[in-house]
Amino acid sequence: MAVQVLYEVDGSDHEVAKALAARLDDAAVTPDADAFTRKLVDGVLANRREIDKIIATHAPNWPIEQMAMVDRNILRVAIYEILMAGETPPKVAINEAVELGKIYGADRSPMFVNGVLGALMHNREHYDTSKTASDE
Repeated sequence: MAVQVLYEVDGSDHEVAKALAARLDDAAVTPDADAFTRKLVDGVLANRREIDKIIATHAPNWPIEQMAMVDRNILRVAIYEILMAGETPPKVAINEAVELGKIYGADRSPMFVNGVLGALMHNREHYDTSKTASDE
């Protein structure tokens, strides 16, 4: 749901709160899932500039604004989960991102997402994840 909300907001002038409320209402999720989705959306948006720099570092041949919208939002969520949120094990976040790429992306999306996140994991120690924009 977080990827769907971020995709909608990225591709339109829709307000985050309205897009989030619509997705959560449609899905009728548990309170825990609701809270987790909200945390992901808020965290990605609060840290988007830093996350996009990380994507650009690990996908230098794909300018962020030219990247498929679904791919960049899948990557944003996964990178937030891996480097900033600290609740989801990195392997789980990568696996979920690849699966989302298979469902929502183009034929090469899963390979692209896996490649970018694999490069991130290889260089993970270079990122100070102790402070994020949502902590400030």
